[in-house]
Amino acid sequence: CEYNACAMLDIALHSLSEYGDDFDLSKFEENYLKEQGMPQGIIMRHRPAHFLHLFATSSYASGYYVYQWAQVLDNDVFAAFEETGDVFDTETAERCRACIYSTGNTAAPEELFKKFRGRDPDVTYMLKNKGLTSQ
Repeated sequence: CEYNACAMLDIALHSLSEYGDDFDLSKFEENYLKEQGMPQGIIMRHRPAHFLHLFATSSYASGYYVYQWAQVLDNDVFAAFEETGDVFDTETAERCRACIYSTGNTAAPEELFKKFRGRDPDVTYMLKNKGLTSQ
């Protein structure tokens, strides 16, 4: 949840078209999290000021949210096992090994995922796992 909060706050900050010289980042963060209903018990893993290193190089900045994408893939693949009714389903495990884990760098990752799941990744499983959807 804290990664999502960080990402959403980051997007909100970058969506501002104007802000004055008296802009208070801490106040913006506090108000934004309150508007979003962020539970008091969940703290943000990274504060906005911690993101200065993102702007050091474009490659790091563009790759930071790979953590979120990895969670999308992880949750979607796990859902394939849940859909069988047995998270230890041997047939699904073998298909996962054959389509993803044993392929090395022989095809683009998105093609390997599609070969396993038969479709593009679906963010719904990650959102559900994080309690961010009613499904």
